[in-house]
Parts: sequence; structure tokens; C-alpha cells
Amino acid sequence: MILVTGGTGFVGPKIVHALRARGEPVRCLVRERTHASGAAAWGCELVEGDMTDPGSLRRAVEGVDTVIHLVAILAGKPEDFRRIMEQGTRDLVAAATDAGVQRFVLMSALGTDEQTKDLVPYFHAKWEMEQAVKGSGIPYVIFRPSFVFGRDGGILKLFRRLARLTPVTPIAGSGKQRIQPIWVDDVAEYFAAALGKPEATGRTFELGGPDVVTWDEFWQRWKRALRVRRPSVHVPLGLLRLQAPLLERLPSPPVTRDQLKMLDAGDNVVSNDDAVETFGLSLVPLDEQLRRAAA
Repeated sequence: MILVTGGTGFVGPKIVHALRARGEPVRCLVRERTHASGAAAWGCELVEGDMTDPGSLRRAVEGVDTVIHLVAILAGKPEDFRRIMEQGTRDLVAAATDAGVQRFVLMSALGTDEQTKDLVPYFHAKWEMEQAVKGSGIPYVIFRPSFVFGRDGGILKLFRRLARLTPVTPIAGSGKQRIQPIWVDDVAEYFAAALGKPEATGRTFELGGPDVVTWDEFWQRWKRALRVRRPSVHVPLGLLRLQAPLLERLPSPPVTRDQLKMLDAGDNVVSNDDAVETFGLSLVPLDEQLRRAAA
């Protein structure tokens, strides 16, 4: 039995679907069953619980041999990151250890490392999650994806609104920082493949798509895919830092102070080909990602 946490988010359903397509038995930890109709339709077992409730985590791992841990928050107070991501992961790891779990696959994030762990609460939480898994004694695989693109969620939803609704497209900073987006279904295939790859055990893999582009190049390609003809304008990071506290009050802020810090930290690209060489997956090129997302 495979336990998936975060199976009802953006990436989670794709991973659950990939596992079920392989005939794997899957149990999903969900806060409310009504929000997991897709997983139920695919034949997943549902268990109600929460990352802040250790008792529910212990119930969730009963009879489980593999845990795929995806839960994360992107915004919130520092204590929210500590409570949900850091302590929640420690509690899940402890429960998994007691239950005799044999494999733990963790979703981290590209850019997470010892140098960046104190940059923003998100990176700190991801780093602490990695350390909890590495120190558990459970055979593990850790994935650090770059920006994950998909048609039905993720950051492209915001980018679609910006491209179609604003008279000019605002690009933060110089537009020269590089990114390496990966298609959401490719991320799901990595997670599913990790279950049967002994050579992946005990390793951390950076995940990116086949194409590296600057933010300027990305916006050119994205607007071409959307058939939108609007000019772009570079907004200095200093100006955005002044506006960010106000923007953060919006229900879905276009940018936050933490995101600006991460952007200013440099490129978001993989540093090696370990994932490609180990798993040998065929990855979706960026232009095809954008074509699918724009359809």
C-alpha cells in the first residue's frame, strides 16, 4: 500500500493517477473526503487526517510500505511553515518509522540547499523536511522540481491571467534569470518510477524539463502560445518590494516578498543530469508544455 499526502493538490492527483495506472494500491490522506472525489473514482482508499494531527498520521500509515509526501504551503506566517511542513513531516516520519515503512519519497523544491535554507520560510521548511527524511533510517528518494507547469493548475494559471488581462506584461527584474520548467505529468512519472528504482535510493534529484529559458524568453513563448500580442515591461525588483506588502493582502497575490527574494537569488535550473541518466524518461519540451496549457 502506498500512502500519498497532498494527493488533492495540483501535482498530487497526477501522481495518484500515475500510480493507479500501474495498478498500485493507493491510500490518500485527505482533510475532507468531499474534496477527493477524483482519487475515490480511481479506486484509492481515503483516510481523513491532517499534517498537524499526529494521531491521524499514525492511522494513515498503518499497513503502508511506501509513503509519498507532497504536502507544502506556498505562503503564510513563519509559524505556519514550521507547524505544517516541518513538524508535520517529523510526525509523519516518526509514524512511518514505527509502522515499518520501507520507502519514503519526498517532494522538495529546486533551490533548496544549505545556502538558501534561511532565505525564506519556504526554503527553510523544505530543507528541514529533507533532513527529517534523510535522518529517519527509511530508504528514501527526494525530488527537487523546478517550476511545474500544467494545464489545470499551478503558476501558469496566474501567468495566463497576466498575459490576457493586463495591457502590458510585467516581468520582475531584468528578465535574464533562467528557469527550467517541467511538465506536471513528467513529475508524476518520476515519482511513480522511483518506487521500482533501487539505484535511486538514498539520493536527491533535481528535476527540470529539457529546455532552459530566461524569463524574457518564457513570456515570448507563452504569449505566442496564447496568441496574445501585448508588450512586456520590466519592473525593477526594488519597486516590487515596495508594492509587495500591499499585494500580499489580495486573495491570490501576483507576487510576495518571499517570491522576490527567491527570484533575486538567481537561476532556477538543475545543476546536473542525474535524474535524466537514472530514470531515462522522455520529457515534454517547453513549447509543447505551453501549447498544451494554452489549449
